[in-house]
Amino acid sequence: MRISMVSEHASPLAALGEADAGGQNVHVAGLSAALARSGHDVTVYTRRDHPDAPATVETPAGYRVVHVPAGPERRLPKDELLPHMGEFGSWLRDRWTEEPPDVAHAHFWMSGVATVLAAREVAVPTVQTFHALGVVKRRHQGDADTSPPDRMRLERMVGKQVDRIVATCSDEVFELARQGVPRQRISVVPCGVDLDRFGAGGPVVPRTAPKRLVSVGRLVPRKGFDVAIAALSRVPETELVIAGGPASGALSQDPEARRLRRLSERLGVADRVRLAGQVSRADMPGLLRSANAVLCTPWYEPFGIVPLEAMACGVPVVAAAVGGLTDTVVDGITGRLVPPRDPARLAARLRALLAEPTELEALGTAGRERVRARYSWDRIAAETVRAYEKAVPVGESGWAAVR
Repeated sequence: MRISMVSEHASPLAALGEADAGGQNVHVAGLSAALARSGHDVTVYTRRDHPDAPATVETPAGYRVVHVPAGPERRLPKDELLPHMGEFGSWLRDRWTEEPPDVAHAHFWMSGVATVLAAREVAVPTVQTFHALGVVKRRHQGDADTSPPDRMRLERMVGKQVDRIVATCSDEVFELARQGVPRQRISVVPCGVDLDRFGAGGPVVPRTAPKRLVSVGRLVPRKGFDVAIAALSRVPETELVIAGGPASGALSQDPEARRLRRLSERLGVADRVRLAGQVSRADMPGLLRSANAVLCTPWYEPFGIVPLEAMACGVPVVAAAVGGLTDTVVDGITGRLVPPRDPARLAARLRALLAEPTELEALGTAGRERVRARYSWDRIAAETVRAYEKAVPVGESGWAAVR
């Protein structure tokens, strides 16, 4: 099957942890690699954000990345990319006129805009994964939401015009239904995890305190690292490592890093909070394995790949009961769920859990077994292909040969 992935801002080649580079990048990379392993021909289209970026990159994982000229050849915040989606879509239309894919799979709403614009003129079947919905973001961020004003209207348009939507969690299905998307046009396929990279065995980063908590993500307020820091003030003899953001040497220039450091100082835990900055994918498993528990405390989270990676390493997860985290973390079995934005409840849960090594081990073991059974990228790829089947009329593509 010839598959076009469209990911306008989230390149699978990007360094993770910086602004606008996180779970979507991992998702596109992991899914594309797994589809390529299954024999599909996969091309990822992402915006050219540097003049020296090659037109095409053949990745070791077997898929290619094409840099699309759309807007200035420099990095732009994703919320400033909408004016360039017409150009992106026109470029795709011309490309697909010459080499039509069997299916186009758009990631994020702006990719959906470009894909719908391109596909309607060349009759390419379309699949959409939103990764995050504007209506949910606005609900949680209010006036702090920097999305373009037309985001929610355009998301509804994309949702109604694509052939199939692949949601990453059950919560997203309910939100889409509220927007008028028929349930029968939605498939639920979660994110996956690289089981070759993330596992219980391997190097472990040394601790500097008797107990360690680890949180991972982009340094943005909605990730709720301030909730973790506030809870830490009530959890003794425990350190918190926060991984994400720019390289450690540049953290002093990052507004969110400065805010978190000020909070740590005000709460008297600055000596127990370490901002690690950007951590490479190669080093991430060792950091996760070093934790007694991994914290995921966002205001909201469309899915969340970090819990899967922690569980794959045999580390229990304590997560806010929001969005996709309620699908991933089975409370009392693979980890613990707590109310969002409630440091006191989080601290109480952590104190009880850290005092029970046997429970920590049991949660970690169950988490590892769940991830291996349910969340391998090969399984996720197979489920995604079944969603493609529902968007692509049988007989109109040559995909059957690689089933």
